[in-house]
Amino acid sequence: MITSPSSLRRSERSRRATLDAALELCTEKGYGRVTVEAIAARAGVSKKTIYRWWPSKGAVTLEAFADMLVGATPFVDTGEIAADLRTHVNGLVRLISTPPYGPAYAGILSEMHHDDDLARAVREQLVGPRVEAAVARLRRAQEQGQIPAGADLPLAVELLYGPVYYRHVLRKPAQDEATVAALVDHVLRSLSAGDGRPPENGGSTVPAPTPASG
Repeated sequence: MITSPSSLRRSERSRRATLDAALELCTEKGYGRVTVEAIAARAGVSKKTIYRWWPSKGAVTLEAFADMLVGATPFVDTGEIAADLRTHVNGLVRLISTPPYGPAYAGILSEMHHDDDLARAVREQLVGPRVEAAVARLRRAQEQGQIPAGADLPLAVELLYGPVYYRHVLRKPAQDEATVAALVDHVLRSLSAGDGRPPENGGSTVPAPTPASG
């Protein structure tokens, strides 16, 4: 089982050098060609040191990606849920569309299909905490009356993230800001479909399409 390395047992300089080396090599060689030996050589640490802190190259790359993800995709709260979700999703799109983070995360997603421990770590250390943070932000909007009380918030998060990762995994062009705005609007509108009213105070700003005339 993969566990987070203890910061008490390692040098922060060596940790940072190792994480940076893993990201650089993912960009230069592609994740599949990166080895722990190459990471160690680039970072100036021993292979034994890396294995003392991480069980695999996937675990190294996951920590490097997760470190950046938290800072690049904040869940801001300006009081307007649509604007805040656009900020969040645009940050995510930029991160996974830009080397070295895009190639690194693509490699992690591929590797986790063959590594149960890595898959568990991705869920527990990356996906789970981010979903919880997203649900918490939606819940605050719900408490403010911007989202209906009966809305399924975990499902809303899947609807929000699903198209982003679909494009990333299939190497389709990343969403631009207009597409992200349309995605956010669609998700918020779908949450309000049950009670027949649009979100309030910063919710949907795009009018519903007008039916074509016969």
